[in-house]
Amino acid sequence: MKVEQFLAQHHIVENPFGQEDAQTDHVFREFCLDGTHHPAWDKIYGNPKSPSTSVVFGEKGAGKTALRLQIVDQLRRHNRENPEDRTFIIEYDDFNPFLDAFRERLHGRKRRPERVLAQWCLWDHMDAILSLGVRQLVKGLLEPSTDSADGERITPDQQERLPRLQKRDLLLLEALYDHTYDQPARQRWRALKRKLRFSTWKAEWDRALGFVATATTAGLILKYSGWKNLVSWWAIAIVVGSWLPWVWRQARLMWTAWRIARQVRVFDHIPNTLRHLLARFERQEIAGQPLPTKDRSDDRYELLLKFQTILNTLGFSNIIVLVDRVDEPHLVNGNAERMRDLLWSMFDNKFLKHPGIGFKMLLPAEVVFFLNREEKQFYERSRLDKQNLIPSLEWTGESLYDIANDRLRACAKTPEQTPAIEELFEDSIGQKELIDVFFRLRVPRHLFKFLYRLIVDHCNRHTDQNPSWQISSDTLQATLALYLRDLDAFDRGLGTG
Repeated sequence: MKVEQFLAQHHIVENPFGQEDAQTDHVFREFCLDGTHHPAWDKIYGNPKSPSTSVVFGEKGAGKTALRLQIVDQLRRHNRENPEDRTFIIEYDDFNPFLDAFRERLHGRKRRPERVLAQWCLWDHMDAILSLGVRQLVKGLLEPSTDSADGERITPDQQERLPRLQKRDLLLLEALYDHTYDQPARQRWRALKRKLRFSTWKAEWDRALGFVATATTAGLILKYSGWKNLVSWWAIAIVVGSWLPWVWRQARLMWTAWRIARQVRVFDHIPNTLRHLLARFERQEIAGQPLPTKDRSDDRYELLLKFQTILNTLGFSNIIVLVDRVDEPHLVNGNAERMRDLLWSMFDNKFLKHPGIGFKMLLPAEVVFFLNREEKQFYERSRLDKQNLIPSLEWTGESLYDIANDRLRACAKTPEQTPAIEELFEDSIGQKELIDVFFRLRVPRHLFKFLYRLIVDHCNRHTDQNPSWQISSDTLQATLALYLRDLDAFDRGLGTG
């Protein structure tokens, strides 16, 4: 008996339980993104007009990635409905590029994964988040979306609101954090400068002085003394003196660029390119401006405030940072101690409660063990009691039962022919028994794996000539026993999943 026959008998066009990862699950993305939520959804999502931080711990398959996708979908809907009170979304879920660049800075034993992550600090997270945010904003300005329904589109009218000082701040942030391989850094910076209509000709006065003084001196000497006096000491002194302001400024900027390249460890800066970009600003416009030249977070907080001010002018009243997939980087590779080293610096109340920013941290349950062993000083610094902490992303049997029904409805042939999950089973198997079985599976991923295996096992027990359209209690219990055995082995590290 074929699985397709069994599903078609119940008016189901495709197997609702064939996918296990929300990232690639088209049934979830197309049909369940809006309607199927965890019972703690309201606490996790909060109110986009007043962003709050949520710290969620869940085991593998509990739905952390699904939560992230749902949060993004809801925020984009909010942005479309509130074009002047939008939320800027930063998805901080791919750590590999940042960790790779960070590791390249280290030498010898320091390059071992456990030692690399032990040196990761709060300002490295801040640099990575600023890099993602600035790159996303610059891309939105240089490559505006043509979709009028896109809630993150920046219109020309919104762009025109930026005063000169905010344009300067945006160009400064672009020079510091817009790390991309799409365009050369200088070309991209010039494109943004033209887009913002930001003039920089006054910044070239010292170079103009050197050219004018050199040309004037050479012209006067050729006119009155002949070419032999071009190399006289007084002519050389005038030329060198006229270029000293430019040389001095470039030397200072090169020193600053080298310090920035040394301190921003999450991607590679080319000091000479950065010097060239910094030289395009007038001295008084960047004098005293915060720059990430030291191993501290103070300058990053100031740059973050500048970024927020620019976004407010463009119609983004707040920022949501989504932290997910911290167990997937190859330097972490699922190791709980390395996850702790990567995450713990973020647990700082000043950072998590930064005005206008909400962090949605969707974290693996494995690190809860280390969280419970921390001392009083850690909790005083992190103030997790104020961060909407959810120590376990648990699912009840009833909520998993609802998820199963939602997926059946999503894959039904017509809305009028939607089967309930208990209709797939014999009459002797009631709703209560199914809820008890689902409760033992704990999380949606295990539910989907089990139901997929159960349907396959049932079909394998019958032939096309003698089909059975309902799953028996014996098949249910036998498949459940085998699946729980495999699940237990997997939890103890003996299985492959």
